[in-house]
Formats: sequence, structure tokens, C-alpha cells
Amino acid sequence: MERRDFCKLIAAAAAAAAVPAVAQTSEATHSPALNGVDTYTEDYATFCATPADRRVFYALEGEKLVKEKLDETAWQPTDWGKAPSLPVPGGSWDGVPMDSPLSGLGGDGPYKPVWDSLLGYDAPDWYRDAKFGIWAHWTPQCVPEAGDWYARNMYMQGSEQYKFHLEHYGHPSKVGYKELCPQWTLLNWEPDALIDRFKKAGARLFLTVANHHDGMDTWNSKHHQWNTTNIGPHRDVVGTWAAAARKQGLRLGVTVHQARNWWWFQTSHGTDKSGPMAGVPYDGRLTAAEGKGQWWQGLDPQQLYGAKHPYNALPDISYVKNFYDRTRDLIDQHDPDLLYFDNALLPLGWGGMNIGSYFYNHNLKTRGGKMEAVLNVKMVPDRLAKAVVADYERGLTSQIMPYAWQSETCIGDWHYRRSLFDQPGEYGGYLQPRDAIHWMIDTVSKNGTFILNIPGKPDGTIDSKEIAVLDQITAWMQVNCEAIYETRPWKVYGEGPNVVKSGSFQGNSVSKLSPKDIRFTRNKANTVIYAIALGWPTDEFIVQSLGAASATNPGKIEHVQLVGTEEKVAWKQTADGLRVTLPKHYHPSVDYGAALKISLT
Repeated sequence: MERRDFCKLIAAAAAAAAVPAVAQTSEATHSPALNGVDTYTEDYATFCATPADRRVFYALEGEKLVKEKLDETAWQPTDWGKAPSLPVPGGSWDGVPMDSPLSGLGGDGPYKPVWDSLLGYDAPDWYRDAKFGIWAHWTPQCVPEAGDWYARNMYMQGSEQYKFHLEHYGHPSKVGYKELCPQWTLLNWEPDALIDRFKKAGARLFLTVANHHDGMDTWNSKHHQWNTTNIGPHRDVVGTWAAAARKQGLRLGVTVHQARNWWWFQTSHGTDKSGPMAGVPYDGRLTAAEGKGQWWQGLDPQQLYGAKHPYNALPDISYVKNFYDRTRDLIDQHDPDLLYFDNALLPLGWGGMNIGSYFYNHNLKTRGGKMEAVLNVKMVPDRLAKAVVADYERGLTSQIMPYAWQSETCIGDWHYRRSLFDQPGEYGGYLQPRDAIHWMIDTVSKNGTFILNIPGKPDGTIDSKEIAVLDQITAWMQVNCEAIYETRPWKVYGEGPNVVKSGSFQGNSVSKLSPKDIRFTRNKANTVIYAIALGWPTDEFIVQSLGAASATNPGKIEHVQLVGTEEKVAWKQTADGLRVTLPKHYHPSVDYGAALKISLT
């Protein structure tokens, strides 16, 4: 497990133990206990432009919220972000009160920014039918082709990416992350051709990153100057993807990771601890005034990197409002079908809660009163699972889930890493297409939707080994998609000797699945069961759950056929199972799974 995955897993586990109460107030409130932390007096741009020694922060000391200022002698960068629970009415999340200090942010409609209201949500049929989506997790962090979390790690002396940056670009006091942003050119990007490739691979949903923890918006953001219409490709990346996806009939998802910038990017404000550059501040120290005559004149680096703050500082109210404004602008401009947050529950207290209700209400308004929105968050407790679509990063479940859920993974790192391509073999170091197909089948059998990231290079292309993975997925889906699309879970998800591990970051356990493992889906009318062997059995095999005397009580089987072919299948339903022998003279070019269509009388 990589360090980034470990950090997120530990933080998520801690978050799961501190879930706020279901009921909060939806109206603007102010409590004396907050000591001014909920008073909005300036926007985030003004806050960032304030000299570092004059900014006022808030922190929790004991049971009291107190004001503090930056002490440079005691400063250290924060990690993923583990904010305390605040002793305030309505509770808090991510160190931010749940009760909103500002009114009217949740949008007009039936949904209010409280969990009790969001529990009125039901996942739409289009999403439950789609089953498979492809994600372009692309930001300027793809420029070095050196993997995920590059923007944070390049400022951590001794890390792999710090060493890479020093060798290829220079010291981060002179060449910072902001210098990589213009190099994300997308010069050879062909969005229509890529969407066509993704659609042929079976995707019915396409996702794109709206912003990562690095502070760069990938659309024409009205509330953040560091965006791709001003820097890098000089185009609205989200809007371009959206047009290409919708033209080919794919639903659009956008993913928002910005909430963590408050903590994640503090490394940019540090220095080397040793060596010839020890004590020389990295470029996170720069202010807008220092940009005069530079390529970034008119831009404030503090808005990209985040304001330098004490280790225990809570997110400033201006930061929360900026997060809300940017995300709402994203919704208003591009009207996504799916909105994903890389956070445990909705992020930043009242900011995330208001965005959640606004997204649902906006979706109802733009779709004639029909709910078609999907809202993804992580580490969702059972009691809130109906309010959203829970997302499991690189994860799986061990059972059929009562509500729609989502598993997402990547064929490599979330951001492009060339060393995976350079590894030997047809697929290099990427996720094997067999494992991707098994991951999808297992997810769908348990009431989930599977999302696969295909990271791109800085010029907007994907490499030949990524294409090879997609081609194999395409070949399997073209034959077997009937057993995937528009299906629902059967009475049991499957059977067999191998069991996947449940939880986030456990997805690689699919690698042990074999042709002896079976997964089930069914049609909506419940007249057809699909039994998918996770491989290609060469001898007779028995599907025990389909036996006439099985505890699942499947009913009498009328017919069995191999999905996507006219080949004859030898079969017999007995008390102990369905006995099947696949045709000896037929073997598909991609044999990751044999899908049987089983019609009931």
C-alpha cells in the first residue's frame, strides 16, 4: 500500500468513528461558543492576500475555540487533515460547524442541507443500469509522469518525487508546482476519439477531475484564478469533456478533491532541513506582489498553495465559502449527472452539506422534477447510506449492499506514472484486464457500479499499454455486456472457494479469483439469472446455488445459453446444482469470464 493510500485509510477510519448527528439545523445560525469562527467578513482571495503574520486563525484548545496567529518558529506542515470535533451546537465535520452561518446556500427545492432531508434521496435507474464508467484523472500533476500526490511530495525533502523534481526541474524554491501548471498543455488531446474508445470499452458514464488537492480548477472557474482557461491548455477541460461525452450518449461525472487543499498543500510552505538549500523557503511563500514581471503576474500563489497556517488551525470560513462557491459554479456551468467528493462524507461541515442539497435541488430543476443526480462520498455509515451513493476507493464489499454503491480503482497510479508503462510485458505494470473485469463483475453482483481510471499523459494522450488494457476490456464487454448492463443483484452475489477482502484499498484481492468462482446478476423482471464463471472452465462445473434443492430456491430452469454466442451448452439441473459443460470447440479470444444466461419457467 502506498503512503497516500495509507494516509487516506487511517484518516477515513478515524472519521468513521466521529460521524455527526443526523439532524442539524438548515437555517443560518450563530453561537457564542464559536467565538467568531462562523463570522464571514472577507472572501478567500482577500484572506490569502493578507500578510501571513496578520492572518487570524482559529483553533480548538481544550473545549474552547481560540484565535491564533502563525508562529513561524513552531510551524510544521499538516498531513491529510484530521480536524477535531468542535463543541458547538449541531456538531462539526472537518473542523467546520455543521450549522450554516450563511443562509440560502442549499438551493430552492425539497432538499435541505441536513442529513435527515438528504435521506429522502433514491439513486436513479440510469446509474443503477450503467454499471461501468471510465475516469480521466488528469491534472498538471501528470506533467512529470511520476505518479500520484506529486504536488505535495515534491516539497518533502528526501521523497522520491522531491528527488525527481530536483533532478528534472530544479529546487522547489525556484521551480515550484506552479511552474508545472503551464506545461500541462494537452496539445495532442482528442477528446472525441478518447470518449469513443471508452464507450467501445463498455463505459456508459464518464468522469473527469474538476480539481485535485493541488488547487487547480479544470474549468472556467469564476471564483478561482488558477484554472485551465488561464493556464496550461487555455481551455475549459471539463466543458470540452462534457460536450464529447454527451455527444456520444455518456453520462457526465465530475470529481472534486479540493477540500483537502487546506491541509494537503502546506508542504509548499516548507524548506529543506539539510543540505545547501537548508532554510530557503519553497515557492509557497510567494505573494501576488512578487509576480510583477513574471509569467504568473496577476495571479496569487497563495490561492493555489493555500494560506500558510498553524498546524492546528481550523479551515477559515472564507476557505469554506470559496470551496462552496467554486463547486456551485461547477454545477451551474456543467450540470453534471454525478458529483464526487474525495472525502469521508460531505466535506467541510456546512460547506459540503449546502453543496449536497444544492446539487440535488439543481438536478431536479434541470430535469423536470425527476431525480437523476448521483452524489459520491466515502466512509458512509449504514444509517446514511440511502442519502448518497457510497464510494469505496480501490475497494470492494463482502455482501450485496441494500443501496447502490460505487467501487473505483485505477489501472496504475491516479496520476500518470511512466515507470508503469516501462515495465516489461503487454500491460507493463498496469492492472491486468482480467482483474479489471473480475473487479467489475464482483462489484455489479453486489449492487455496485464500477469506475476505472485511465490516467493520461501531459499532452492529452494515453499510452499503448493502457490502450491494450482497454482493448481487452472492450473484447470481453462486447460479448458479455448483457450480463452486466441493466441488471440487479440476485438472491446471493456468488459462490466459490475464494473470497475478496471487504473495504477500501482491498480491491487487489480480486487477483485470486478463478473459474471456480461464480458471480450472479439478474434481469429486472427476475425471469433471467446470469451466472458468470470468473474464467473459462474446461470441464463440467456445478453451480450449487442453482440446484433444485438449493436454499436459494431458484425455481425450475428452462434454458441455459452462453451469453453473446449461439453456441450450445450442455446442462442439467439437479437437486445439488446446475451442471454445465461449455462447448469444447469454442473458446473466446478473451476468456476472463463465461457468462451463462439462465431462463426460468
